[in-house]
Amino acid sequence: MNIKGFLEEILKKINNTKIVEYFWTSKKNINGLRHFVLVNESREKGDVIFLMVSVLDSEINLKITYEELINSRNWDKGWLNIPKSESITEEYNKYKSTCREEGINKIFINDNSLFNIS
Repeated sequence: MNIKGFLEEILKKINNTKIVEYFWTSKKNINGLRHFVLVNESREKGDVIFLMVSVLDSEINLKITYEELINSRNWDKGWLNIPKSESITEEYNKYKSTCREEGINKIFINDNSLFNIS
């Protein structure tokens, strides 16, 4: 599927969903990157957990709690327009050069995820 088809499938799923709730900018770089997408929501030990994936590199992903995402001052809703040097830092290059041998972690998308287009 090409990128246009992918985006069309996502737009069909969105309907009245506030799309900005899925796009986030970290105030600090995470392995050198700052723009993320919320792809999954789950519950672990009574907490709501979000799986966030980098827009540029799916190998850079993290799980965070609802509280951390919504109530901390570490994240801004939406993708902020920031200079490339701040959104893709030298730390990213260092991270990629050290993790090449480790292999790729797979990301499994929940059936109810906005990004599950199967």
